[in-house]
Amino acid sequence: MDRSRVVRRRLGFGGTLLATLFACASLTPSLLPRTWLYQGVMGAVTGILGYAAGAGLGALGRAVIPYRLPARWRRIAWQVLLGVCAGLVVVTLSYSLDWQRDLRALMGMDTEIAWFPPLILGVTMALFAAALLAARLIRLGGRRLNAWLDRYVPVYVGHAIGVLVIGLLVAVVANDVLFNGFVARMSDISSVANEGTHPGVRRPVSAYVSGGPGSLVSWESLGREGRRFTGTAATPSRLSAFSGRPAAEPIRVYIGLDSTGSPRAQAALAVRELERTGAFGRPVLAVLGTTGTGWVDPRMADSLEYLYNGRSAMVALQYSYLPSWVSFLVDRDKAAAAGRALFEAVRERWARLPAGSRPKLLLSGESLGSFQMEKSFRDLRDLVSRADGAVFVGPPNANPIWSHLTAGRDPGSPVWRPVYRRGRTARFAQYPADLSRPGGPWPRPRVVYLQNASDPVVWWSPRLIYRRPAWLEGPRGPGVNPQMNWFPLVTFWQVLVDMTAALDVPPGHGHRYGANIVDGWAAVAAPPDWNAGDTRRLRALISTR
Repeated sequence: MDRSRVVRRRLGFGGTLLATLFACASLTPSLLPRTWLYQGVMGAVTGILGYAAGAGLGALGRAVIPYRLPARWRRIAWQVLLGVCAGLVVVTLSYSLDWQRDLRALMGMDTEIAWFPPLILGVTMALFAAALLAARLIRLGGRRLNAWLDRYVPVYVGHAIGVLVIGLLVAVVANDVLFNGFVARMSDISSVANEGTHPGVRRPVSAYVSGGPGSLVSWESLGREGRRFTGTAATPSRLSAFSGRPAAEPIRVYIGLDSTGSPRAQAALAVRELERTGAFGRPVLAVLGTTGTGWVDPRMADSLEYLYNGRSAMVALQYSYLPSWVSFLVDRDKAAAAGRALFEAVRERWARLPAGSRPKLLLSGESLGSFQMEKSFRDLRDLVSRADGAVFVGPPNANPIWSHLTAGRDPGSPVWRPVYRRGRTARFAQYPADLSRPGGPWPRPRVVYLQNASDPVVWWSPRLIYRRPAWLEGPRGPGVNPQMNWFPLVTFWQVLVDMTAALDVPPGHGHRYGANIVDGWAAVAAPPDWNAGDTRRLRALISTR
């Protein structure tokens, strides 16, 4: 039997071509290394997108040019196509292992990895076939519906109604059944996880942290991440061992989802808890953004406590049970509302203090936590007029202030290390030395953005579907593979998949920032007696955590 005849009875020419090109493009390197299983899934997703695009273009071409090649020439074209596609798949699969090894070597990772081209191809083809079957069933249903409608209404009216009905059904199933069902399931799982406690975390004995003696909120209401945040505050003995001086009890205030009702109620309770602990009498008070589960990077909190030898206060609240990447999709408005309510409540109480006795009011957040804090302000000017500095770590591409600064960067500065108005207020860094550039004055208040050139959280955007990103133009940022290219639709999914591995790389790459947070805090809010040697010692300490 002529195999090309079997294939062309079941597949479209344009769809087959673009599906192969897209799947092969997905094998090329992206920002971070990936496993063979992720590669198989990504190949299927990009392949089905390519098939849809190719089938659409083919249908459009047939409508515009109704001419069909003779059967003999169509058969030859299919044979050539299948040969070219097979050769292309073999070549790209053979190169893909070297591309992954080169990327891992670039990041100082082990280059001996398990990479199974036959399994990659098998996973890709199995998932591609399942997706294509689902699409064909939907198309068949649409045709049956159109045929039924054609008996009662004019053809063009019936087809329009059929397309509308099928489109609505697909949208409802995709959104209300699949997506919302997935989110509901994730919420159920996450709410159960929220009731647990991380190993080694114990209820605090300090009255200066939420959940401890005299706290206005119970230990149980803090949630899993809240209990870790307050239960791991630095002890005075640890702080004194570093500073060589008597240390104070650090203040950590946290309000969980189960502590009270609305974001405003949470914020009001947070202020009362800050008052109870004496936070407004400390030299520095930091409002921290959290990720979806309520997580605060321990390095962010620890660094500030060591900087001030325990004479610090910080506050955060939980707005969701969901993991950060799910919250980014469904809870961004909730995150923004919670962050705004917390900052405004804290600042209103802070502003009632005499001007000379107010603590430094600082902001910080990582990933979605930085988005949460940024959304409390109109722009950079508003931020520095109402706060005394900020350290934002791994900001998502959706951050409004970050996006404005990056788009308005000074000519000649790369998007992965932008310079905005000669660095007079905000500076961007991947390495500590970046904070000293450009030379020139850097008055306070200061804002620091820590961002790695290979962090997919920073660079993923829906615009990757149709536009080549600026971070692939000109000189590449540190750790970005020079072999990486942009492909429509494909790069969007590559970088999206990269986010699943963003923490599986060494510090300085991906979404790993390590001890660089120390340098961020030191640049923004170092106490008067702090020096560069102290920063180096604290970096060494934080690097071990």
